Order: sequence, then C-alpha cells, then structure tokens
Amino acid sequence: MDLQQQEPPFNNLTPDLVLTAVETLGFASDARIYPLNSYENRVYQVGLEGRDKQPLIAKFYRPERWTDEQILEEHAFSIELEQLEVPVVPPLEINGSTLFHYENFRFALYPRRGGHAPELDNDDTLFTLGQYLGRIHALGKSQKFQHRVDLSVARMGDASREFLLQQNFIPSSVRIAYETITEQLLAQIKQIFQRTPYTSIRLHGDCHPGNILWRDDKPNFVDLDDACNGPAIQDLWMLLSGERPRRLAQLANVVEGYEMFCEFHPRELNLIESLRTLRLMHYAAWLARRWHDPAFPHHFPWFNTERYWSEHILELREQLFALTEPPLALAPT
Repeated sequence: MDLQQQEPPFNNLTPDLVLTAVETLGFASDARIYPLNSYENRVYQVGLEGRDKQPLIAKFYRPERWTDEQILEEHAFSIELEQLEVPVVPPLEINGSTLFHYENFRFALYPRRGGHAPELDNDDTLFTLGQYLGRIHALGKSQKFQHRVDLSVARMGDASREFLLQQNFIPSSVRIAYETITEQLLAQIKQIFQRTPYTSIRLHGDCHPGNILWRDDKPNFVDLDDACNGPAIQDLWMLLSGERPRRLAQLANVVEGYEMFCEFHPRELNLIESLRTLRLMHYAAWLARRWHDPAFPHHFPWFNTERYWSEHILELREQLFALTEPPLALAPT
C-alpha cells in the first residue's frame, strides 16, 4: 500500500478515548489532559481527581510497531533497573500487568517525573552519568533481550537505504548522489563492524540528552522505547559533543564513572562514527516511514524537500571522511 494512502495510525485517538482508557484502570480523571512532546507514540499528562493526586503519564503505542512481547520485555527491563535503585521511570503495574488494551490501542501508565536536561559541559555530571550507565549495562549484560530487535547495520543502514529508494522519497536530481554515498558508507561501516568484536548487551538504545531528566543531582533515564541488543558504546557516544579535545575530555569522565560498575571495552570506540552514520540514515528513513502520520508533515515541514536531501547528502559525505579519521582513544593510565 502507498504510504500516503494509509490511514493515520492515531486517527481515532481522541481526548475522550484517552480519559476513558485511563479510567478503566480505576483512576478518576479530572478531565484535564495535556499532550506531551512525542511523535513515535502519543503521550499525555492526565490529571486525577483529588487535591493531592499527582497526574499520570499515559503512553499510547504506535500500532503495529512492537509486539506485546517486545513492549513487555522493555517494561520488565526498566522494572529490574528500578529494583536495583537505578533511576529509570518504569510503567505502573496494575492488577499484575503493565500493558493495557482499550479499543484498538495499547497503552501504559507512568508516574510523572520532572527534571531538566543534563549539563554535558560539567565534568561531575558526566562522571555521574557514566556511573549510572555502568549500572544499567551491568544488568544489561546479564542476559540478552529475546524479543526486541538487535542494533545492526542491516536494520539501520541497508533497510533504511532500500526503503527510501523504493518509495521514491529522494528527488531525481540527487538520487544518484544518495545511492553512491550510502553505498560507500555502508561498505566501510560493514568493514569496521567486522574488525571490531563486541559483546551485544541490553541497552537503553536511544540515550540522548533529551531522554535524561536531571533532578536532585542524578539522572532519570526515560523512554526505553528503543531498547535493544547492541554494543555498550551506543548508550555512551551521544553524550559526547564538540571538537575532538572536548569529546576526549567528556569520554574520560564518562568512562571513569562507568568503570566503577561495568568493564569498558576501548575497542568499541571504533564504532562511534559508524553508529552516528547509521543513526543519520535511520532518522531520514524514520521520517519517511511516518510521513502518512499528519503529525510528521506538521512538525517536520522541512523534510522531503530538495534542500533537505542536498544537506543530508552533504552530512553523509562528512561522515565518510569521519570514518577514515582515527577513533577517539582513552589516555593511558
């Protein structure tokens, strides 16, 4: 089916449906509902009756993205982490379950947790983030996910490229340039992965600063929706930014905290630019895959223009150069 002909996935998710779904679990709403910033799923703050009642966060999952088993496996991981006093925000368990169905939607409820983005220019903050990521990975390496996906070049790179070319999202004026640069990138990335052994562990999967709420001098890790099996460095590299000297200093602080709880394997530093490239390719394909959802043309009006694709190809060319540069390295101890 043409993407543009698909029915919008959240077309029938009205405020009344959201409130009714929450109330089926025994909560009395005060009819106040506020949509929160989320595109992949739909997330709402729902007020409850009673002066001392804190609002709940209701997360409605995008239909057909994950199976129930994949969602429940993510929930179980976050609950395990909370039991180890790792600051994550797990779903509420009600009558022995964390995943609920109403009409044609699946949803989960969460406690509201406030905070702000971590200050990644602060060495102490980076050290603390490293400590908690080390604790997450110490549990993550105890076993692998059985139902959730693996982080792979095939899924994030090859499949993204194939989808964009098959669906004719790329303007004809830059199509050959896109085909050429992505072919070169994927060939290099596959070589890098082949010569970089790593142990695949359970990960947060999308550990960028927007998914970390800093509060009371510690991070709260939220939104494990992209939890997957993969190399540990996937959860660390998005904390690094700026010129190379600054990234080296940031890395040193993160790893110092990390190694208090989990062994760090320096060879995985070879994967950082490959993972960054795969994320860029996957993000473009993600926008294209969701283009039939009215929220995406509304919030990303710049996507799918000739200017966007020209800039995207330029960014990918920069990554081709980055893949040939020496990887980050820890200073000898």
